[in-house]
Amino acid sequence: MKEETSEGKQMCFGLAGCLECCIKCLGGIPYPSLVATILLYAGVALFCGCGHEALSGTVTILQNYFEVVRSPVDALDVFTMIDIIKYVIYGIASAFFVYGILLMVEGFFTSGAIKDLYGDFKITTCGRCVSAWFIMLTYIFMLAWLGVTAFTSIPVFLYFNIWNICQNATVLDGTDLCLDPRQYGIVPIAETKTVCAGSEKFYKMCESNELDMTFHLFICALAGAGAAVIAMIHYLMVLSANWAYVKDACRMQKYEDIKSKEEQELHDIHSTRSKERLNAYT
Repeated sequence: MKEETSEGKQMCFGLAGCLECCIKCLGGIPYPSLVATILLYAGVALFCGCGHEALSGTVTILQNYFEVVRSPVDALDVFTMIDIIKYVIYGIASAFFVYGILLMVEGFFTSGAIKDLYGDFKITTCGRCVSAWFIMLTYIFMLAWLGVTAFTSIPVFLYFNIWNICQNATVLDGTDLCLDPRQYGIVPIAETKTVCAGSEKFYKMCESNELDMTFHLFICALAGAGAAVIAMIHYLMVLSANWAYVKDACRMQKYEDIKSKEEQELHDIHSTRSKERLNAYT
């Protein structure tokens, strides 16, 4: 019975130590940075994935229904622009995957600097400069994502117009509605690629899955860009708060160092006077 009791106590102590360790690890996680990172990854993934597929759907619509062909020479046509945008999307996905990791690491180190102020890890001027640099970089990225959001709203507006024309053409009989890609600069002015209501291509396009899917994919890409903007704003708040905490903690650290130095000097003076008194007495 005694052996069973001792084994039970050891198990309880083991479970308690494991629980304390888990609580300590969970307490060191920078949850605001974690939430912002998850939101950033979700927004960038939604923008890149949906934007890539929406551009592919746009190519299919232009080729199948508007009969737009790729230029045989190396000219800057709509297909070349779409390919360039796709490569930009690849770069955005890779860059912000790395940037999210860097911001999470900065959040961990900043939290560690605040919580372990009097431990082995000390706040340095380099750490404060890194925090300030991340604030400036995140602000620039937030402005860039605002531009990306505005740019993504353009195809949403164009596809909404096309969808609206399709809806009106099916509701109102005898309407003379046409879609001309020259109005949006997709094809040169000299080329005529107009698709009007009443033609077979027009009804096929309006009833096709490509148009509906591409329209909704661009909407999802716009939502992803908006989520990335919100994540950047969240990061700015977190980084600004961390920088303020680190600055205050640095002042407290300097105060404690000066205080300990003064106490050590007073102790040395008191020890010296005690020795002098003892020597004078002897």
